[in-house]
Amino acid sequence: MSAGGFRHIETDTPRVMVVDGSKVARKMIEQLLRKELPGLEFIGCETGAQAKEALLDGTINLVTTALQLPDMDGLELAKFVREFTPQAYIPIIVVSGNVQERLESRELSEDVTDYFDKSLGFGALATFIRGYVKPEDVADGEVLYVEDSRVVAVATRRMMEKHGLKVTHVVSVEDALERLKVFHEDGTPPPDVLLTDVYLKGELTGSDLLKRVRNEIGYNKAELPIIVMTGDSDPANQSELLQMGANDLVVKPIEERMLITKLLFQLRVGRVLRAKYAAG
Repeated sequence: MSAGGFRHIETDTPRVMVVDGSKVARKMIEQLLRKELPGLEFIGCETGAQAKEALLDGTINLVTTALQLPDMDGLELAKFVREFTPQAYIPIIVVSGNVQERLESRELSEDVTDYFDKSLGFGALATFIRGYVKPEDVADGEVLYVEDSRVVAVATRRMMEKHGLKVTHVVSVEDALERLKVFHEDGTPPPDVLLTDVYLKGELTGSDLLKRVRNEIGYNKAELPIIVMTGDSDPANQSELLQMGANDLVVKPIEERMLITKLLFQLRVGRVLRAKYAAG
């Protein structure tokens, strides 16, 4: 998850470092990234030691690392990157098949910016990385947004609409559930993403919304991705939200680039998975 302030990368030739013990994986990621990011400078490293050496050769705009490297744990590498580049915040993405388990148990360190479950495929990873290095200025998608503070809602809604997202704002969990039940009963596709604050003034909280959407209405994570905004830094409470069915968390205070990147990623991956299920 987010570890401090996210710095938007302004560069025409992004330098992306991919650290993975598999030569095949590195080659596949490189090929897909070059399609997503023309002009990309790709730095592929097999080990943590090679990655440390590559940091001496110039600015790196983003690092992805496997959790298990031939010579060290990926989290050890993330810590080194943070200590080596204290003046520049470099997004560090952990790529692993068991990242969800570590995420829910809050084993990912604060040195990590975000995570990616490689079961989603290298194509989705390339799109995910592009979202950080070259975020899209215009998006096409619909967000159902639950927030009881009018002031916060206006500011956050403007963030999303500025990037082309269509936003439907409701002030309570009850309102959101009523809309979603109608979609589900009519067989109408729901919004692309549900974004909710965890603390709401009504009788029901964001946690209640998660439980009811997943267990009562029955939308799974692919059918309706849910991003929860929280100001609670307690790892146990964050873990509980993920176990309840949140796809991702955004930690307050909300940073625009981080929020939009996460929204666009869930929007795109959700559409890919729904199309895959429909075809199967």
